[in-house]
This record gives sequence, C-alpha cells and structure tokens, in this order.
Amino acid sequence: MTAASTPQPTAARQLAAFAVSVRDTGLPDELREKVTGHLLDLIGNSLAALSQRPGAAVRDLTEEWGGTPAATVIGSATRLPAPSAALVNGTLAHSLDFDDTHLPSVLHPSASVLPAALATAEAVGASGAQLLAVGAVGIEVTCRLGMAQYDADLGNSVFFERGLHATAICGAIGAAVAAAMLRGLDADGICSAIGIAASMGSGIIEANRTGGTVKRVHCGWAAHAGVVAADMARLGLTGPPTVLEGRFGFFQAFCGDRFDADTVVAETTQQLGERWELSRLFIKPYPCNHFTHAGVDAAMRLRARGVDPERIARLTLGVPAPVLRTIAEPPAEKARPRSGYHAAFSGPYTVAAGLLARPGEPGHGLGVFHEDFTDEAAADPARLALAARVTCVADEECTAVFPHQFPAVLTAELDDGTTVTERVMVNRGSPENPLDATELTAKFYANTLGTGDERAVRALADTVWHIATAPDTAELTRALSAVADGT
Repeated sequence: MTAASTPQPTAARQLAAFAVSVRDTGLPDELREKVTGHLLDLIGNSLAALSQRPGAAVRDLTEEWGGTPAATVIGSATRLPAPSAALVNGTLAHSLDFDDTHLPSVLHPSASVLPAALATAEAVGASGAQLLAVGAVGIEVTCRLGMAQYDADLGNSVFFERGLHATAICGAIGAAVAAAMLRGLDADGICSAIGIAASMGSGIIEANRTGGTVKRVHCGWAAHAGVVAADMARLGLTGPPTVLEGRFGFFQAFCGDRFDADTVVAETTQQLGERWELSRLFIKPYPCNHFTHAGVDAAMRLRARGVDPERIARLTLGVPAPVLRTIAEPPAEKARPRSGYHAAFSGPYTVAAGLLARPGEPGHGLGVFHEDFTDEAAADPARLALAARVTCVADEECTAVFPHQFPAVLTAELDDGTTVTERVMVNRGSPENPLDATELTAKFYANTLGTGDERAVRALADTVWHIATAPDTAELTRALSAVADGT
C-alpha cells in the first residue's frame, strides 16, 4: 500500500497521539494559567457543595465500599481509592451547577475531567505541571466530542436535543484520557482507554425539567468511569479503535440519524494542539443554570439604573428559543420553584433574585449567590412576587446568537406605564468578558470562607495558584485537609 493510500488514523487514535504529544512537550504558559484558574474554581465550587446531600451520600457510599486509600476527597481528610475519590469529587464539583461551561457544545468539562486528574495525580505522585497538562487535554477531548455533534441547523447539540447529558457522556472519555496520561499509557493504551470509557458514559437531563438530584452525580460517575477505564487499559483490557465514528460506535449510538462519520472525525481532530477549545470555556459568576445568567445581569443592571422592584408591574424576559424548556417550562413550576435547587433552573426566579441582589457585600459573591438558592430563599414572598410578574418569551436576536452565548433581553414595565430594557448579549465570565484572577479568587473566597479556618482557605488559594511549579500534589492535598478540619 502506498503512502498516499494509507487510511487516516481513527479519531480515537488521533486523540491518543495528541495526548502523548502534550505529555511530552507540556502546555503553553497561557493555557497552564487558564487551567489553574479552572482548578481553583472547581475546588471552590466543591467546597461550597459540602453541605449538599448528593455529595455526602456518595461519600458515605464509597466509604462503605472501602478499598486501598490513594486519593483525597475535597473538603475532607478522608482518602479513598482513586476511582472512589473521583466519584465523590466530581459529584461535589457539579452539585451546585456552578461549574464551567463550553459553548456551543453546552457542556461542563472540568467537573468530570479535573476530579479524575486530581485523584490519579495523587495516586501516582504526579507533578503540578503534569496535573495541569492532563487536565487541559482531558477538557479539550471532552469539548471536541461535544462539538462534533453541535448541529448548526438546530442551533443546539444533538445530545441535548435527545435529552442526553453531553457533560457526563463526553466527560467520561475526557477523564479517561487524563487518567491514562498520568498512568503512563502509550498511544495504544490511551486509545483503548477511550474505547473502554465510551461504554461507560451516561446521563439524561430530565431532572433539569421536573426535579430529582441524580444529575448532580453525573460528573462524579463520569470521573469514576474515566479512572476505571484508564486502569482497565493499563491492565490489558482493550477498546475498539473505531469506537467514536464506527457503525456501532459512540456517535451512532448516542446521536443516531444525525451522525456523520466524516464530520465527527473532522470536528474531533482538526488542528489538535493548534486550536484549543479549552480557550473557549466560560466560568460562571452565579451558582445557577447558565441559561439564566444574562437575565441575572440584566436584572442587576436595571436595579443599578434605579429601577425600584416595588414599582415593577410586569417583566418580560427574552431568551433564545431553545432554552425556554429548561428555564421557563412548566411555567407554574418555574414561577414557584419547589426548592432552592429547582430555583437555580428558573428564569423568573433568577430575575427576581437579580433585582434583589447585593453585589459586593460580604458573602454575596459577584451578585446572586448561594444564599439565593436555599429552600428558604426559594419560598421568600418578595422573590416569588417578582417571579410571578415575569413572562419568558423567545427573542429572535438572542436565538440567533445562541449557543455561542446565552443572551437575554429584560424589559420592566413600571407602575406608571414606562418601560426600561436591558440587553445582555455577552455573558459575564465568557472569553469575551472573562473573570480575571481577582474575580476568580473573590468567587473562591465567597464559596469557601464558611467551610473552614480563614487562614487555611487563603493558603489553599495560594497553593492552587502556584500548582504549576509544585513537584507533586502533596501540598495541595494537605491544604485541602487543613480547610476540612480547620487547622
């Protein structure tokens, strides 16, 4: 066979070769700094979720399972087997829906990948630079798998259209790549880890609409699956090299009739190492569904312009048409959310919270924050009265921008008949309007200062910001334990 007729390597093989290349050469400085910021964000979000039942339930379960201690649980002195630690930490990372987002794939890559990378890095004694490199590659793989099934005609991900949680499904493979890199697997071994993890990712998003806490576990299970897949490959289990684009492969199974093999290979592998989807990650300033954020910003802008909430007769929230089913339907559920968790997925409630927000005050983070999503806050008469005045509609301009941004147009009609409108077309925390290091640290402190001794919390932030030069993750795990026990 001539060189010209040599078949192109499969998508999984190309991703594996990319992973080996980055492991050998390292990350560009700007990407290393970006991943460090996402690691700080993930740890802060996880510590803030310690009081939530899903994380505690999963931790209790993994402690029942037992096994050889190898990796630290965030916010605890407890050490568990690496797959179990990844399961707990991934659950914590996604529990508050405060984790980062990639657009237009509409997935949350760090919450699956970084817990797997953290657990495996501790288990093998990897350096901070290695942790960041594998985290970057795992995130990149996750995002590219999500992008391969972004349908421009739909203006949405095929996964999402089918009710599938792309975050967990693609994240299991990204987590497997990160863990396999740290385990020292060669390109064939990483390819097998991809092939194994593709059989493990799962998740449906009906909980976004009608309740249930299972979605909070999705990223934990993906992180767990990734660590297990890498270990299985390390011990000789193999996966199909055509696992992504094959006739009975990943995309055919999950995306069916909208699957196109050539498109998948191109989207997944084009310009690997040259164009990084990682650079397109958004970091959330507010602990609620990302579709609601522009509405929150618009509400806070109205208040900053002097709009008195008591004078508002009605509010119209214009959003991209595809997000209505998540933040506006069923209307009665969204106007009176049944819990703080459900409130985080409500357009009307989050607009009300934004109108009553106190940004800059201690404990209030960057505006709307955790205290707005307790069960007590969700039942607050003042918030519910404002939420009842909100009508959610599809806005053509917002729909045209979606899902590259999650914009919103908010119009308040006052009691004298005048109207005031705020348009937010670029999300705060996006690559076009990023949170800087000071804002990221402020979010981290707002998330964590109530979880332990203030000195320990500040030492933890400093440790994370300097992780790139650490010889291993020992100082990081000590800092996490110090926050946990207040020492």
